[in-house]
Amino acid sequence: MRRAPSSGSAPTDGVERRAFLKGIAAAAAAGLVSPAELLAAEPDPQLRAELRSVLQQAQEGPPPVPLGNGEHPALVYQAYPGGTGALYQKWSDEGVDPFARHEIPIEPWVLPVPGDPADIAFLPVDRLAALIRGRHISSVELTEIYLERMKRLDPVLLCAVSILEGRAMEEAQQADAELRAGVVRGPLHGIPYGVKDLFTVSGTRTTWGSQDFADQRIDEDADIVVRLREAGAVLIAKLATGEFASGDRWYRGQTKNPWNVEEGSSGSSAGPGSATAAATVGFAIGTETQGSIVSPSRRNGLSALRPTFGRVSRSGGMVLSWSMDKAGPMCRTIFGCALVFNEIHGASPNDPASITAPFRFDPDADVRNYRIGYDEEAPEEFLDQLRDMGVDLEPMPELPQGRSNSLGVESSSAFDFYVSPDGEEPEPVPDDIEDPRERRRRGRFRGGRDIRALDYVQSQRRRLVLMKEVQDTIAGFDMFVSGGGHVGLTNQTGHPAAIVQYGFGVRNPDDDSPSTMPLTTTILGDLFADDKILNLAYAFQKRTDWHLRRPSIG
Repeated sequence: MRRAPSSGSAPTDGVERRAFLKGIAAAAAAGLVSPAELLAAEPDPQLRAELRSVLQQAQEGPPPVPLGNGEHPALVYQAYPGGTGALYQKWSDEGVDPFARHEIPIEPWVLPVPGDPADIAFLPVDRLAALIRGRHISSVELTEIYLERMKRLDPVLLCAVSILEGRAMEEAQQADAELRAGVVRGPLHGIPYGVKDLFTVSGTRTTWGSQDFADQRIDEDADIVVRLREAGAVLIAKLATGEFASGDRWYRGQTKNPWNVEEGSSGSSAGPGSATAAATVGFAIGTETQGSIVSPSRRNGLSALRPTFGRVSRSGGMVLSWSMDKAGPMCRTIFGCALVFNEIHGASPNDPASITAPFRFDPDADVRNYRIGYDEEAPEEFLDQLRDMGVDLEPMPELPQGRSNSLGVESSSAFDFYVSPDGEEPEPVPDDIEDPRERRRRGRFRGGRDIRALDYVQSQRRRLVLMKEVQDTIAGFDMFVSGGGHVGLTNQTGHPAAIVQYGFGVRNPDDDSPSTMPLTTTILGDLFADDKILNLAYAFQKRTDWHLRRPSIG
């Protein structure tokens, strides 16, 4: 590097002086002069101050690119503790092709077609597919049934943000035309569904459940919407989410549970839970960061899959946490979950954390060959029914405990554009705001700003240690049964969960106004064992009819 000459002979004319300073900055940026020596050699205090300013700007570079909610960070979380490369090597050693796609067979429709539209609406996905494939009903007719129910029940349930009647009818007409021409896209072809209003859909609003974004339009289709369209599914509604994916309250009110409209649907996939339980859609897509598929599925008595982290692209979805957000199917049966997941899973270049992994749902799997554990939360009634199926059950070792600050830091980063649009430090929540919900709303995305970068990185290092400890604890088990599903822990580690109905009765005997509805439990699987937990849940549903119960509403 050259020694900097004295700049004492700098021109005094304004234009020439700016050109001189610009040249000095360019030389410093190119490494031709030493900024420190240049400043030390300058005797004029005013010129030295100007030099310091331009040199600092040269070192900092151009202004940073503006960021919204969705831009992915360079650091990418992967659920497998050894990393994606080691995971693919493991599959290669086992002779497994992660890219192979397997068709799930569907039995044809052989019974008389129900005469009551409600009886059709409550059919599971595979039976709807059989009706359409057998030309017993058209996609247009099925779509009209669901649209009528949605428009009639939404004022009570508050489950829909936008009912997309025009788009739905166009897609249904296209599905029928293709089916008449012999083009069958798959088992979802012609089946109406709804997507949580965190995902973008061109031509309509994406509100995130917030009044502040009630008119937001992002003119693109999320990856998951594109994949379902390519599978022939018919989108009829954007479904409610709690404000910014928290709880079941959004700007229109509280989304209700069809089994008991006096209580909420739970959240934040409140709309998908309520709409699916009330049969206003054939199936729905929800998201989870820390319980938002599991909780509303249990509250609304549904079958659901929270996939292993990374198995479904989240591109086009609102971000709470790049390392914890997941998307998955919420259906009335496990078979439906398998059919939907088979269409939506796989890597996308739009989501750096996404991965293609093996998935082979087997409706005839011999689940007696699985090693299945249970924890102290597992409902004894469900375990007894598994034992009646010939399944051997083992008590699980106690799971390790730990937590990271991922959600707080990442959500604060994702919503920095909202909390601090001018780039300045936001004001604290005023003390005179007494409403706890309003205080949480206004303070929710500020906490992560107070965590040091060092503490965040150390927390993520401990998170990887926790992931390895959990894997060591469950080593040798294919899955285990748990009541609540350890949502805090398993969302940090990325493990999959299936929700399945196992009974019907009082959900909480200690509740002052108990609700009678399907009882559900959670099956937690090993990483990327999504197919196995669905195999077990489906084997259970083949022997029971709890999943066929339906609420009296509508």
